[in-house]
Amino acid sequence: MLPFRKILLAACLCLAALGCRAQIVNRLNVDPDTFQNYAWGRMQQYSPDNLPLADSLYAEGVRQDNFRIKCLGLSLEFPVRYALGEYDRMDEAVAEIKELISDRKDCRSFYYATLHEYCQYLVHIGRSSDAMLEARAMERLAESEQRPLGKMYAYRIVGLIHSYRDNHYLAVKNLISAVRFCKESKNEQDLPNIYLLIARECIKMGYFPKALDYCTLAGEYQQFSAQVRVNVTITLAYYYYARNNTEKFLECYTRLIEDPVYRPISDLDSQLELDIFDLILKDLPQEALAKADSLTTPIGRYTHKHGLYAQIGHYPEAYRQLDSLMVQKDSIYIKVQNEDLAILDAEMNNAQLRYEAQQLKTRNQNTILIGFLVMFGIAFFSMLYQQWHLRSNLDRLKQRNAEALRARRIYRQALDAKESENAVKIKILQNRKSNTFKL
Repeated sequence: MLPFRKILLAACLCLAALGCRAQIVNRLNVDPDTFQNYAWGRMQQYSPDNLPLADSLYAEGVRQDNFRIKCLGLSLEFPVRYALGEYDRMDEAVAEIKELISDRKDCRSFYYATLHEYCQYLVHIGRSSDAMLEARAMERLAESEQRPLGKMYAYRIVGLIHSYRDNHYLAVKNLISAVRFCKESKNEQDLPNIYLLIARECIKMGYFPKALDYCTLAGEYQQFSAQVRVNVTITLAYYYYARNNTEKFLECYTRLIEDPVYRPISDLDSQLELDIFDLILKDLPQEALAKADSLTTPIGRYTHKHGLYAQIGHYPEAYRQLDSLMVQKDSIYIKVQNEDLAILDAEMNNAQLRYEAQQLKTRNQNTILIGFLVMFGIAFFSMLYQQWHLRSNLDRLKQRNAEALRARRIYRQALDAKESENAVKIKILQNRKSNTFKL
């Protein structure tokens, strides 16, 4: 009989898997029973228990000669290989997935999602150059086929690479592009994860109000997925730790460790970092150092151990850890300054530059159109005003002419009357003269 805790975990994972259909999509259109087994595995993707399930799915795919089922088995295998540090086996599993579906346009959604996940692991283990190559290939394929979903995943990868290089502004810029392509592809189940990635970059830059805004945006989706719920709480824990809000951090941390789906569906480094923060707040630096040794990335180990040794006053070791951290960061800097990688990075951003150029062109066209309309409006209203002014002047002129004509008529009438009067007077005088001569 299973212990009660395992039964509870199994029940919660079942409920989570059922509630995560918006997050775990049947992208390869396999039969419902096969997809249910796959969804179960995805809900505990880093667990070694997934290897037997992955093997059984792959074997079933071989038996049925069904490449789709084989891909599901391989996609369950490589996250476990990553968690176990078996990176060669991880590469082999992904290479076989590429071989099976790279030429199949009907499998693009699964292909993009799988490569994106693989690139995340490449970035975490310091292989950012390989991740950039994959991102470039994905972006070019998506561009050639006009698939915004592929562009969304490509820009997410570039954002992660810039985050790893501590280029947080560029990370946010690329992740915001990923949000735009995510909306264009109508693949909104990925939006909360991108929002949380932006929130974490904002936390690193100290843009705390923005970070909280993006956490809130992601939180609107957490009722649809246990994974989103857990990731929102993890990000809020980072936020409250950065703000030195111990009470809120411990509240988030307690909520996480009491959530039975937290460990199976979250990555090991996030779990270890939160454990380290908890031990630091409880003033247990030695225990925190032991946790720091388990971090998978050298930068993570050196960063935390440097701070912890400084906290306990072991300054020579703190300096040694800091020196190792600087060497590691310098090696990353030198690596990314490689000309080929710089070209790849530039090519990766060509789509964004083309988009911005098109936006600028559209804005310029709109500005010219608006300017033309404004000038036309001014000319039109000026013409109307001049016409009105001319008509007013014409009306006044007509009125003045009418008054002048009226005055002339009156004057003419008066003149005619005067001439008649004068004619009468002349006639009277002539009569008087003729009468005088007769006398």
